[in-house]
Amino acid sequence: MKTDYIIVGGGLAGLCFAAYCRQNNKSFILIDSSENSKSSLVAVGLFNPIILKRFTAIWNADYQMNLANHFYTKQEKVLKSKFFHYVPLYRKFANVEEQNNWFAACDKATLREFLTDKIIYENINGIDAPLGYGEVHQSGYLDTQQFVRVFHHHLANNNQLQTESFDYTLLQTENNKIVYKDITAAKIIFAEGFSMHNNPYFNQLPLDGTKGEVLTVRIPDLKSDVILKSNIFVLPIGNDLYRVGATYDWEDKDDKTTEEGKNQLLSDLKELTNLPFDIVEHKAGIRPTVRDRRPLVGTHYKHQNIHLLNGLGTRGVLLGPYLAEQLFNHLENNTDLPKEIDINRYYKKQNLI
Repeated sequence: MKTDYIIVGGGLAGLCFAAYCRQNNKSFILIDSSENSKSSLVAVGLFNPIILKRFTAIWNADYQMNLANHFYTKQEKVLKSKFFHYVPLYRKFANVEEQNNWFAACDKATLREFLTDKIIYENINGIDAPLGYGEVHQSGYLDTQQFVRVFHHHLANNNQLQTESFDYTLLQTENNKIVYKDITAAKIIFAEGFSMHNNPYFNQLPLDGTKGEVLTVRIPDLKSDVILKSNIFVLPIGNDLYRVGATYDWEDKDDKTTEEGKNQLLSDLKELTNLPFDIVEHKAGIRPTVRDRRPLVGTHYKHQNIHLLNGLGTRGVLLGPYLAEQLFNHLENNTDLPKEIDINRYYKKQNLI
């Protein structure tokens, strides 16, 4: 079997790259095990253009937001499914200093289009917010479980998906081609998330990983149709159900849920609302994070047809389409990768190039 690309990893990163292959008439086979897509399946999929701790814009905010909107709405048409949702986000003010910082942020040219420059005093049942809320525009969530499920189904129907664990010992590089089992490809893309630690070609790169735990709860009396953000986020997903998260643990590297994580989320939820609720589900996953807070994208220093797409971290919904586009254009159109994401920044430090 001959193909342009082998893509290893069927989570958000791998699927975004597959989408660019498909729309540019490049053939591919995607190889995925449950481990490679697990963090995407667990992820809540929130997106917004603002870092709410510091009231600053995310990196390349305008471009990433516009690209994500175009990319996911196009995938919804192709896959005949709804998974990209815009939902207003209300940032609850804890003190007057936060209010002042909000208004200062509203005056910045890079933030003006994303923030409402007045305090929202909306009465949300069960929420005590005497100082009101700041509203963030262009926020929402990607239903990552639905996105992964329908995309995998689409690929399977087109004989483009192989569900198995990748065996690195069977990968051969021959001149300008890749051979894996019965597949011959021009290039291979590794988009494995935290599983990159098992990859002998890239496991020397500083992918860290941050564990996150999330609850799904039922709160019949809340009746909120906005994303509430305080110490935690509370995301409405319909039928009185809300996603509550997320924890950040830089030490624990397994994907098992913990009582400590659950209790932390419950404590923060009870601080936000006095309404009764029931726990419906508790999940955990490892986000593929990087020490310098920038992704890992590029080409192996020895093997020019082995490539990496990883390190999406906590903002994978926005970074997925952007990074996949950057890598695809780099490989197909010989454009330069932004130096902030190029893995050559680490190869240079390691004196490998």
